[in-house]
Amino acid sequence: MSDDPDEGMLSWDESVFRDEHVFEIDYVPETFEHRETQLESLKYALRPAVRGSRPLNTMIRGPPGTGKTTAVQKLFGELGVQTDVRTVRVNCQVDSTRYAVFSRVFEHIFEYEPPASGISFKKLFGQITDRLVEDDEVLAVALDDVNYLFYENEASDSLYSLLRAHEAHSGARIGVVVVSSDLSLDVIDELDARVQSVFRPEEVYFPVYDVDEIVDILRERVKRGFHSGVVGAPELDRVAELTAESGDIRVGIDLLRRAGLHAEMRASRTVETEDIEAAYEKSKHVHLSRSLRGLSDRERELVAVIADHDGDRAGEVYEGFHEETGLGYTRYSEIVNKLDQLGVVDTAYADVEGRGRSRSLSLAYDVDAVRERL
Repeated sequence: MSDDPDEGMLSWDESVFRDEHVFEIDYVPETFEHRETQLESLKYALRPAVRGSRPLNTMIRGPPGTGKTTAVQKLFGELGVQTDVRTVRVNCQVDSTRYAVFSRVFEHIFEYEPPASGISFKKLFGQITDRLVEDDEVLAVALDDVNYLFYENEASDSLYSLLRAHEAHSGARIGVVVVSSDLSLDVIDELDARVQSVFRPEEVYFPVYDVDEIVDILRERVKRGFHSGVVGAPELDRVAELTAESGDIRVGIDLLRRAGLHAEMRASRTVETEDIEAAYEKSKHVHLSRSLRGLSDRERELVAVIADHDGDRAGEVYEGFHEETGLGYTRYSEIVNKLDQLGVVDTAYADVEGRGRSRSLSLAYDVDAVRERL
């Protein structure tokens, strides 16, 4: 062993990473382990599209960070090489209205965005179905994080338009995959009766990964993302242990990247336990960061007001929100319900003497962590 203290030190132009993109949220791994059963179920539902028929409608459910989006991306990537099959994945956290959903579908089909205004939904919808029939293409649409459409009361209209497309335009063949990470949401029960009558999806469930599965998945990311010897077995086990506590594989993937960056900051060629522990303070809030990024300005403003009034009664929080935004109580109540469904805010009811039952609002995360991410 060399006595040179600089032997384990990175030079300024070196990196511990072989390919840092491996740790990005949009990376689709070449090997997708421990989801063979789910992939087979999805292939069964999508197989009719290859034969020119409408795919079976499918509902994918499971906690956050269990591989649902990756499965859709992987299979849509394979299906998309079929010249007569068009695949579109819509991120409903970003596109949370019917018009926004169909604008995204339009963009994928025509390869340019529709006008932001001046075109009716009926015309937009007609252009999409016309092109599908003209090109004799089957369309598979994945509504990823469909729970956001429910939070905005847009789910039934969006699904109805997709599912009834063949009635509005003979020859249109569209199949729908809905993906939900909100286990408290009963997708079917929350839909209008007119949608329930036509939406009979195949159901595919993605459970939380166990520790051994997490180790397998993260080991593959380490192999592809880091140079050899950067992350040892004890360090990988520690990352897996912290990931299992959260139940979200994205926490582990983000933690590996941040630990690597922390090691580089120390000019170290290897990731040590101290790098992991330091990085975990940020990585453990991956779900919070993702939830806050998907909020509108007004919704973020309410989160900030709740941070200032953490644990106060709903009426007191509303006064602060109204003073900040000028919005009325109805809109305030709608946003509170959405934040509650997202798991950003906890609501609790208590009896208040002389005032009946009163609701208090508090953040589901550490207040300082929320403020930092806002």
